[in-house]
Amino acid sequence: MWNQSCSQPSDGMPSHKATVMDSSSLMLPQRTTLLILPCTVSQLLSASRGNDRTFTICNWELNQVSVVGVIRGSAPFVTNIQYSVDDMTGPPLNVKQWVNTEDCAPARCASPGTYVKVTGTLRSLDGQRSLLAMDIRCIKDLNEITSHMLEVVRAHMQLFGKAFDVNMNTTVVSHGDSEHPKGVLPNGLSTIQGQVMHVIRRFSVSDIGIEFHELQSQLNYLSMGDLRASLTFLINEGHVFSTIDEHHFKSTVH
Repeated sequence: MWNQSCSQPSDGMPSHKATVMDSSSLMLPQRTTLLILPCTVSQLLSASRGNDRTFTICNWELNQVSVVGVIRGSAPFVTNIQYSVDDMTGPPLNVKQWVNTEDCAPARCASPGTYVKVTGTLRSLDGQRSLLAMDIRCIKDLNEITSHMLEVVRAHMQLFGKAFDVNMNTTVVSHGDSEHPKGVLPNGLSTIQGQVMHVIRRFSVSDIGIEFHELQSQLNYLSMGDLRASLTFLINEGHVFSTIDEHHFKSTVH
């Protein structure tokens, strides 16, 4: 398993050691305690910006966060390596990892298509939000993707007392009997159907939409059965339609 840590730049990055978030710390949150908060890309891109270069989610100041996604591209530079990390909840997130220029050994890049867990601090660099990575670890067991999403749900529900949709954006918390069945989004889609719909909508800017094999590549953590069943449901319900042939699809809502 590939693992690379990097030296920290002197631009306000926290230098003290982080503690891993657990259930006990979540029950009594303290803003002075440095926690590694599991997040999604969507949450980081939509986080509120403070006046002192800080970011907040529901008034909770973000210190160190972790995301899990697939690398879409990488670009090595003299002092850093930049990655584009996608977790299917929003546009890919720019991740920058500083390298030790005093080390004679060349820095190793994680290749596109590799699933990684990134721990770091959210910053705005040249008007673009980037995650300054302290650690990037390659994921071999894809169960870690599901585990991370469950950690995100648990952490944010305990911290903020709110429910989330498939992109981990906040939704209304229902009390008593739920209006929607468990595992079903407010628009009537299951979590898997929502993920398929999200990818198709991303590619709907093209006239021909997304080809099935590309859709399968984007959602390669889903089984073929789940993918085909979700696609059939979305077509039958009028959310998706085929374009130039039966293998290209677009969303009816852009």
